[in-house]
Amino acid sequence: MRKLLFLIPVFLCWNQLRAQDDHRWHYLFDGKGINELRGYQVDTFPDAWKVENGALVAQADVPNVDLVSKDTYTNFDLTLEWAMSKAGNSGIFYNVQESTVHQSGNGNSPNWLDNFEFQLLDDIDFNDHAPIRSAGSLYDLIIPVNKHLKPVGEFNTARLLVDHGHVEQWVNGEKVVEYELGSKEINELIAKSKYRNNPKFAKSTSGHIMFQHHGQKVWLRNIKIKRL
Repeated sequence: MRKLLFLIPVFLCWNQLRAQDDHRWHYLFDGKGINELRGYQVDTFPDAWKVENGALVAQADVPNVDLVSKDTYTNFDLTLEWAMSKAGNSGIFYNVQESTVHQSGNGNSPNWLDNFEFQLLDDIDFNDHAPIRSAGSLYDLIIPVNKHLKPVGEFNTARLLVDHGHVEQWVNGEKVVEYELGSKEINELIAKSKYRNNPKFAKSTSGHIMFQHHGQKVWLRNIKIKRL
């Protein structure tokens, strides 16, 4: 009985800590509301994205407009579920600033050479099969490991952790990429990449979370974030 009485306060304390931690999570998209998001460089939610059956859906055959969080973040834990159409492409960016615009035939979009990207992709049917640009990669910099994707059309989970310079990318419960901002290792990778001639690359230390509209359908749901 004494042992049971000892365990009860411990259990209650653990539940209180878990409840406090859960309270820190904030939904950017809960299946309905879009008030936490807007289009890149615009004040409103773009027509290029629709809410369908509890998911945000990037529409095909429309001008590309990326989604950004209205708030900015520095250290955070971001989780979401994502599903890809056949040959689909998207990505998660962080520390995004809105000062640079690249003009393309599909409209205005950020300069992709400025920020790290957590790649979301149909690895099978997309026309680029390079592992360093595959789903879960730190796009064009680090190949993912221990990756297990669901079939196209089914939802995968993604987690992006940015914690005082330490970054982790997770896919379906497995850590697939890990790096340290500003480290010798990541700087050497940048110096060998297509980003090497861009002095702005990864220089921002805070900014918006951004979800890429690449012209193909992608489904995003249960997007939540916790500041660290």
